[in-house]
Amino acid sequence: MPDRLNRIYTRSGDKGTTGLADGRRVEKYHPRIEALGDIDELNSSLGVLIAELAADDPLQSLLPGLQHDLFDLGGELAMVEAQYWVLDAAAASTLEQQLDNLNAELPSLREFILPGGNRPSALCQLSRSLCRRAERRLVELAQAEPVNPHALGYINRLSDLLFVCARVLARRDGGQELYWQARNKR
Repeated sequence: MPDRLNRIYTRSGDKGTTGLADGRRVEKYHPRIEALGDIDELNSSLGVLIAELAADDPLQSLLPGLQHDLFDLGGELAMVEAQYWVLDAAAASTLEQQLDNLNAELPSLREFILPGGNRPSALCQLSRSLCRRAERRLVELAQAEPVNPHALGYINRLSDLLFVCARVLARRDGGQELYWQARNKR
């Protein structure tokens, strides 16, 4: 495989613009760049979560694939062209199957859950909240420019999957989920 980048800095963004894959330059605060940045931040947070888990953790077979999907989504956003859509309906369906499998092992929810319980669960909840922000950015972008509708479904399912993963992680090693308590009941 040939090298993709020989030099990391280009100086082309020093005046507040960045390049898209089609060569067009846009402001670094353009809604497409904001969405790309939020997807990248989500991907980074998943990397931190993965690094926190043991090598033989069952979620190690799930989470890295999500990172690859997010990188694909970033590529879609950088390409701009509606013809370059990597995520399809099957991507969201796969998330639903994974979600159903993990959720089947959990008790029904009794109350709202607070982020925490243990470090991996809290990191997963952080990724979930970053996913929700990325989703809001994608929806905002879709109001102005073409966005793969399957990507919108995927990112919505992903936040649900991360919520369930956080529940699984909170219950590890005899741990518990942290349930919200109304102010008058604490």
